[in-house]
Amino acid sequence: MNTLKNKVQLIGNLGNDPEVKDLEGGKKVANFSIATNDYYYNKQGDKITDTQWHNVVAWGKTAEIIEKYANKGEKVAIEGKLTTRSYDDKEGNKRYVTEVVCHEILLMN
Repeated sequence: MNTLKNKVQLIGNLGNDPEVKDLEGGKKVANFSIATNDYYYNKQGDKITDTQWHNVVAWGKTAEIIEKYANKGEKVAIEGKLTTRSYDDKEGNKRYVTEVVCHEILLMN
């Protein structure tokens, strides 16, 4: 059960081309967003699409794979964990960011 404590699995489409940065020591980090869609029917019987956007970050080898093969609009499956971090903006206000740290990616196109 320990592996189920903080596990996220998403299938969706990349909203933009991933932003990949080279860090000191040759390590890479990739940031991108994924759109997932859910569907439901309203009282009138119309099918409604509910799109959710998820911020994703990947490190190391996973970031290298994303840099080489992942592009805007492509369908991907990711697995990772949910994290929240905070920082102070230019005006000194505390901001919070929730994102998925991706450990594995599967390109589905």
